Amino acid sequence: MEAFLEVIKTDNFILWSAIINIILILVVLILTAVVISSNKKYLSFMKKLGKGENLDSMLKEYLKDVAAIKQDNSEIKAYYTKLDYDIGSSIQKIGLVRYNAFQNVGSDLSFALALLDRENNGVVLNGLYGADSSNIYAKPVKNGTSSYKLSEEEEEAIKIASQDKSFKTKHKENKF
Repeated sequence: MEAFLEVIKTDNFILWSAIINIILILVVLILTAVVISSNKKYLSFMKKLGKGENLDSMLKEYLKDVAAIKQDNSEIKAYYTKLDYDIGSSIQKIGLVRYNAFQNVGSDLSFALALLDRENNGVVLNGLYGADSSNIYAKPVKNGTSSYKLSEEEEEAIKIASQDKSFKTKHKENKF
């Protein structure tokens, strides 16, 4: 330990320490100049790339816009999810059976019409056309069935509507 203290006390050690410190200060100054020059070149490059505008600012603005678009997309997704749910209760399935309810009346003027939603809920209408009168009856439909007694034509109209989402029609022969 005493030998080390002797070396530190010598003039050579102080001289070498001073030289090393001056070299380190010069290195720090040179590196600082290089960093400043690189930063200026970077900013110049970013302006040229951004066609006169600072590309860095443009990128930050772009990221803000992306965040706003993500928020809008989230709101749109919530809206179309609600819309999809709401549309499920609209009429989506139709089944029509035309038939001749009475022998003395020509043509298939009577009908059974089922109007159902996605879950096969809705109504079945039965229109009876006779020579002297025409009547329409409506019966509620839940899950493809009704709590009221259904005629063959009404059941068939519900079956047609339940099987396919596209409009279908069928003709039957005389009932009586």
